[in-house]
Amino acid sequence: MKLIYSGKTKEFTPEMERKVEAKLAKLSKMIEQRGEREAHVTHRLERHLHKVEIVTNVYDHSLIGEAADADLAAAFNQALENLEKQILKLRNRWRDTHRDPKSVRASKEGWEDQASPEGQNPAGNPNAVSTRVKPKIFRVDYDGRKPMTVEEALLEMETQADYVVYRDSDRDCLSVLVRRRDGNFDLIES
Repeated sequence: MKLIYSGKTKEFTPEMERKVEAKLAKLSKMIEQRGEREAHVTHRLERHLHKVEIVTNVYDHSLIGEAADADLAAAFNQALENLEKQILKLRNRWRDTHRDPKSVRASKEGWEDQASPEGQNPAGNPNAVSTRVKPKIFRVDYDGRKPMTVEEALLEMETQADYVVYRDSDRDCLSVLVRRRDGNFDLIES
């Protein structure tokens, strides 16, 4: 992190500058931005109080850590603590509103429901959690097919799946023929 000092800089010892740079380096890791980071450190002396102000930009927000104390090192520590609190608060708020972890995306795509279809938990266990996955919908285009009769649809069902969607040639409407589990058929006409 690049530091820009202004004010009464002659009171900064090299040791104090190293400590401040080390603490700001830890804060810069929390900022998680690419590129050069800057912090403006301002020091004023008013009525035997050292007033320290540290200004930095995080996520397009200007954060200011201010502190005043009779000891310069204590004022720096308080200002850094104030700045750290602001950075943590802003970073958590940004993560809560902008971040979409893989687990959240997977649950949105998978649509897991906490209740079973009957409204009870499996095996009567009140602590067990059952999951139900949202069924997938497959769109099938049958517009280009020729009209057929119910008998032709039955013949086509012998070779294919458990349902046939077709245009009925007798009634000129869209019909669905579905094979039931007991071996019989359901005919749905529009």
